[in-house]
Amino acid sequence: ESADTDSAETPTATEVDVERTDEVEPDDEHPRKHKALRRILISLGIFGLVLAVLVGGGLWFLTERYAGNIDRISDVFDDLDEDARPAPATPVQEAREDPVTFLLVGSDTRGETLDGEDPDGRSDAIMIARFSADRRHAQLISIPRDSWVDIPGHGKNKINASYAFGGPSLLIQTVEQLTQVRIDHYVAIDFEGIIQVTDDLGGVDVVVAETTRNGPYTFPAGVNHLNGEQARWYLGQRYGLQGGDFDRVKRQQQYLRSMFGKLFSSDTFTDPGRLDSALLAVTSAVSIDDSLGNGDLLSLAYSMRNVTPDNVDYFTAPILGTGMEGPASVVYLDEVNGERMWAYLRSDSLSQNADEFEKQQLPEVPR
Repeated sequence: ESADTDSAETPTATEVDVERTDEVEPDDEHPRKHKALRRILISLGIFGLVLAVLVGGGLWFLTERYAGNIDRISDVFDDLDEDARPAPATPVQEAREDPVTFLLVGSDTRGETLDGEDPDGRSDAIMIARFSADRRHAQLISIPRDSWVDIPGHGKNKINASYAFGGPSLLIQTVEQLTQVRIDHYVAIDFEGIIQVTDDLGGVDVVVAETTRNGPYTFPAGVNHLNGEQARWYLGQRYGLQGGDFDRVKRQQQYLRSMFGKLFSSDTFTDPGRLDSALLAVTSAVSIDDSLGNGDLLSLAYSMRNVTPDNVDYFTAPILGTGMEGPASVVYLDEVNGERMWAYLRSDSLSQNADEFEKQQLPEVPR
């Protein structure tokens, strides 16, 4: 019985080994699983780090390639009296972003940009560009360069003379005084450089109201497909237009609308080489005040990702007519309708009230 009891209570050597194996095996597998999991996590971490570097490097590359390709203009706002400037735009609707207003100033003089280094230069195009607080709409308002306005410290003169008298700062001050719309940033456009984009995009379409001729080219009434050289003569025409400077303004607006429509079309985005070439040409043709760094530009561009060419409205400042001031032919602005337009712009509601200014809008660009 004793022997049987011992036999029942005392496991054999083999049974002890089995029992030990059953107890130890989970402990052996646990560190192996931890090691495997740790290797996976380390690999994922390394992959994530590499991915972050690639993404960050890609963003840095794109920022430097495009935003870094834009020249900066210094001291544009330094001489302005902040206390005398208009208040920032106040959106009528709730919005997460603030409206952003640019003053675009263009010259089609070859090799010359309005960057503050040419005190005798005059602007060929003056436009207010507003990106709405909802970041889904934009407005582009042209002010005819011959508009007869008050220039601070210089009395009445054509608005483009303000640049000749005091560079970008006085031009901004003049526009702000005229509109009571605060200008956030200043952009100088070299139309000669912009025109180079035309060929990169395979040409652009514009609508010509009446047949005109300039230089070696005739532009028949109707849809015209322009290459870069033709666009240069088309935009550079000063005389022979029935509407004079008004028609010239319309040509500038319509060309920009057609060009940017083509630039952001699916055909361009599916051709990386064409898109890269066009973006480099565009960015090399503009200069921006130095308050916008490369990162700021990238952030602003990303916030406007939902703005499409179809969501951009084009206007001309309301006009009474033309006349003579001494030997100069000038444009008289409509102060009553103009104030209504500027009030909408100040409240960031111009796009919602665009129908009131149909006469100042352009016809549709052909598609």
